[in-house]
Amino acid sequence: MLTRRHIRVKVLQSLYAFYQSQDPKLDKQEKFLLYSIAQMQDLHALMLHLMVAIRDHADTFLKKSQQKHLATSEEKNPSRSFVDNKVIGLIATHDGLNEYLENKKLQNWQLDDEYVSILFNALRSEDWYEAYLLKTDHSFKEDQAFVSRMYKEVIAPNEKLYEYLEDNRLTWLDDFPLVNTAVMKLLDKISEKNTSAIFTSEVYKNEEDREFSTQLLKKVILHDEKLSSQIDGKTPNWDKERIAEIDMIILKMGIAEFLHFPSIPVKVSINEYLEISKEYSTPKSSLFINGILDKLVKDLTTNGDLKKIGRGLR
Repeated sequence: MLTRRHIRVKVLQSLYAFYQSQDPKLDKQEKFLLYSIAQMQDLHALMLHLMVAIRDHADTFLKKSQQKHLATSEEKNPSRSFVDNKVIGLIATHDGLNEYLENKKLQNWQLDDEYVSILFNALRSEDWYEAYLLKTDHSFKEDQAFVSRMYKEVIAPNEKLYEYLEDNRLTWLDDFPLVNTAVMKLLDKISEKNTSAIFTSEVYKNEEDREFSTQLLKKVILHDEKLSSQIDGKTPNWDKERIAEIDMIILKMGIAEFLHFPSIPVKVSINEYLEISKEYSTPKSSLFINGILDKLVKDLTTNGDLKKIGRGLR
């Protein structure tokens, strides 16, 4: 399920594509935004299922090893610690995730199982994997810590997987960091009593969030000239032409929220865009953007143009 920050990032990516296009059309960009958000949910489901696929590959590997003509005693009686991992077991049996994968026909790890093999071999090369196998009776917390480490150190940074995602779908490369963060947060809080949190087929938390995504895109595009004029004169040491394009879009999105989304507190908008700028722009961008947005808030307040609903929204 997308957070508001995820939505803002997706709108930022869509706006960047819009301004780069030689034939920019609002309706086309709106459709692309909704499509790319849906694609992100597909990737989220696949990254969860990838851990299950690696476990299943390990199970097959153990069975083949046991059937060797000259199998060693270790191969005949292998450790099943990884195959029986409780956290992966919860993910594997989650009805919502399995239904989503089936409905969307997401069979990537069955069709492209060489990437599952690559990741399993990378896992086997880790000393901490071997140490994990030596113990046979792991607690849920130990299984949880192992899966988190596997995802963080083996799956997320794997270059071959990165190349596969880049080749597979246009939007997945940009979505990968967001999805990785979401999966890591899930793995940190997952429990045997709270399996519903593992996955939901709902992309948005509510209809309000869905409306926010399309309205933010529209407000920036339809009011582009007005938003640009708000920035004029607020950058005494910078010509508008010298401002990085991503920074300019982030500023326009922030101003659009100030002017057209009365229920969103100013501080929330500023904090969100500062964090996004740290991730998607230059090292100094957050300081620059913070200074401009702060000036704009003061001016809009003085002019009576900042109309926020509710207490404490400024």
